[in-house]
Amino acid sequence: MHDVLDELYKRWAEGEAVGLGTVVATFSSAPRAPGAAMLVGADGEVVGSVSGGCVEGAVYELAQEVVAERKPVLQRYGVSDDDAFAVGLTCGGIIDIYVERVDRETMPELQDIVESVHKGQPVAVVTVIEHADAGRVGKHMIVWPEHTKGTLGSARVDDAVVDDARGLLATGRTGTLHYGLEGERRGEGMSVFVNTFEPPPRMLVFGAIDFAAAMARMGAYLGFQVTVCDARPVFATTSRFPSADEVVVDWPHRYLKAEAEAGRIDRRTVVAVLTHDPKFDVPLLEVALRLDVGYVGAMGSRRTHEDRMARLREVGMSEEELSRLSSPIGLDLGARTPEETAVSIAAEVIALRWGGGGKRLAELSGRIHG
Repeated sequence: MHDVLDELYKRWAEGEAVGLGTVVATFSSAPRAPGAAMLVGADGEVVGSVSGGCVEGAVYELAQEVVAERKPVLQRYGVSDDDAFAVGLTCGGIIDIYVERVDRETMPELQDIVESVHKGQPVAVVTVIEHADAGRVGKHMIVWPEHTKGTLGSARVDDAVVDDARGLLATGRTGTLHYGLEGERRGEGMSVFVNTFEPPPRMLVFGAIDFAAAMARMGAYLGFQVTVCDARPVFATTSRFPSADEVVVDWPHRYLKAEAEAGRIDRRTVVAVLTHDPKFDVPLLEVALRLDVGYVGAMGSRRTHEDRMARLREVGMSEEELSRLSSPIGLDLGARTPEETAVSIAAEVIALRWGGGGKRLAELSGRIHG
């Protein structure tokens, strides 16, 4: 919906009812990702795209029917190999598109959504797209990190979905979730689409070593936008780090400072310092520990850690600032290989984000998700 949000809001504010088709699931090489949307106005104008041209005609007609009949529809479309080739794909695919009527009555929360997006505040729109009770299909809930608005039909459903929606929101992911009719996580019968308005969080990996390659793969898997940075051009190459979104050749502390000054660092940002070389990591940590980021970790042995802490104190770092440093980096998993170490670091990042203790769940009692 992001691509059509401003036009949707303009028509909503004028009291117009429009048809909105949104890609909620894809299979094989479908043309557009979940969240792609197409708006069909009362005047017949089309804004946006759900398939790059493959099924727009069918969705256009369906959107007009949905507006007239006031009943949302979840429709599956198969994209033929010929049609897929026409939009530059190598083979066909399948897309599920949810089509709904949007006006002041069906989505009274739209203004709240638009205001949050324009302010850069993370927000997710949750929509029931399948349910045995037809009366629940089309219900919306708006989820922010700290509060919600609306209901999906019951407190039990709301509690389950809000937990999961915030998980998607934290990683900037959009997708469909499945539950039992009353929110049972292992059940069937209800599907909700979570449309997030939040760029993925950043993971900055400093030090172009084999551990960094494993960390880049792990970061990408967890939904981070991954940058690998090193001052040595012979090591910092895209061929060595294919999982990274970008590979930067620069002095780490200079790069991090420039990114912060440009406003591209926030509270979700993860900083993983894997250089364990004082000439790189001390000036880098001096910058990182004074930024409002989600995590700062540094690799090294106990001896390296003690030496690093002494050097940081020498350059004027306070004990409060030093307390934010996760060093040695990661949880105690007994990790040995770069891949195992990446899991260890990721586990610590996840535990700190959600307040987990890092203990075995089998040894604990009570709710798993706090």
